[in-house]
Amino acid sequence: MVTGIIKNKIDKIWTDIWAGGITNPLTVIEQLTYLMFIRSLDVKELENEMFANLTGCKKPYIFPRSEIGQSMRWSNFKNDDPREIYNTISQRVFPAVKKMKYGRLPDFDENGELVEIPDIDGAENLQTAFSRYMDNAVFLIPNPQVLQKIITGLDNLYETDLAKGDMQGDLYEYMLGKLNSSGQNGQFRTPRQIREMMVELIAPTPDDIICDPACGTAGFLVSSAEYLRRHYLDDHDLGYMTDEQRERFESTMFSGYDTDYTMLRISAMNLMLHSVTNPDITYKDSVSKQNSVCDKYTVCLANPPFKGTVDEESINDDLKAVTNTKKTELLFLALFLRLLQKGGRCACIVPDGVLFGSSKAHKAIRKELIENHLLQAVISMPSGVFKPYAGVSTAVLVFVKTGAGGTENVWFYDMKADGYSLDDKRSEMPENDIPDIIARFRDPDGERDRKRTEQSFFVPKSEIVKNDYDLSINKYKKVEYKPVEYPPTSDILAEIKGLYDELGGMLKELGGVVGG
Repeated sequence: MVTGIIKNKIDKIWTDIWAGGITNPLTVIEQLTYLMFIRSLDVKELENEMFANLTGCKKPYIFPRSEIGQSMRWSNFKNDDPREIYNTISQRVFPAVKKMKYGRLPDFDENGELVEIPDIDGAENLQTAFSRYMDNAVFLIPNPQVLQKIITGLDNLYETDLAKGDMQGDLYEYMLGKLNSSGQNGQFRTPRQIREMMVELIAPTPDDIICDPACGTAGFLVSSAEYLRRHYLDDHDLGYMTDEQRERFESTMFSGYDTDYTMLRISAMNLMLHSVTNPDITYKDSVSKQNSVCDKYTVCLANPPFKGTVDEESINDDLKAVTNTKKTELLFLALFLRLLQKGGRCACIVPDGVLFGSSKAHKAIRKELIENHLLQAVISMPSGVFKPYAGVSTAVLVFVKTGAGGTENVWFYDMKADGYSLDDKRSEMPENDIPDIIARFRDPDGERDRKRTEQSFFVPKSEIVKNDYDLSINKYKKVEYKPVEYPPTSDILAEIKGLYDELGGMLKELGGVVGG
């Protein structure tokens, strides 16, 4: 948990960067991400050196053994003069990280020119997911003084407060929480409590292969990793993770796609700080012809972009065969079905329009989910969930890819609170339906006899089909109107007359005082 002391320290670093002229929260996080990665390389090298000293088994070096190569290590430059630190990072470390190959940083020649590492035939380029997308990165820290303050602040955080990897992840989540605007395509950072609810509903296991094809900052993948680590590594309350599963956990278990290189770098760092050391984070336009992935994953978790359309010629024909549209929110639903293996589960966020839209494309995707797969739940969320980004009304769909139907009854839940106020401040509140949603979803037998006037209930498939596959909860919810009894008109008139007489007396008394 990020304490107030840690928040104050990261806020101080943030303020120092802001004072240096970088005010875009995404840019601040990106620049801090670079420095955190640069530090992590030196930490890894120190661990390798310690391992070699203890066992005699040497691991490949990350930093060149030359004088310049060793000067690029965080522990060797952090106490230098601010101008030297600035020159070292901007002219050596940063360019070297951008050319990192095979888990190694390149060296510099005697003239200070970078010597790129040549390709090795048949060798796997063991780049981290982060360094893979550094080619177009730009170092924007404006001057030596600001850089020194950041390095001192980060070093203090790591040495005094962030000894554990999970705490580093919490810190990064706190930083990401400062993103207060949506992307150009309508993608929002999903609140942590909503992500965690969706992961609890899906309940991933160590055998799952998990994907978010609109990963952004990798929030869903991080929440999934936290769930698995909590239940299968730390507490073992659901079982033990084998060595093979643990190896997959650190690499191929988690996949994310995005078309924004900044987001790819941030999501890779976010996962690395949550013990997923080399996630499969890929630059990919998920709904385009570029993406041909099919039947690969067992779990999809996502909050895909809500607005805008895609160039029709670039859309994958497989998706158009399911729902012939250019709307991203519909295309992503078709994409989830294609990405999943049979039996794969999905929890995704959709705008309310997907639930009741009357176009052929809207009806087609709802019919596909209900007739050809197993639609389990529609959880309607209040419009304030995504504030301050937007006041859009949304819902969570939970379904299983079967290819052979299976929908008999669909469970609806009318969420009214998520533990936070529904205004722009989003302050913590005691009202929270999320624990109830999780408990009721896990106990479907207990929901069978619930009335339509209650907060959750089942609706049979036949009724949904009759309503043109409408999935809006308001279509099926019943409202109880309690009759209000009013007093007789004569009593109301008598009360009004009494008030009038009382007012007249007060005015008369006031007139006497003024006249006196």
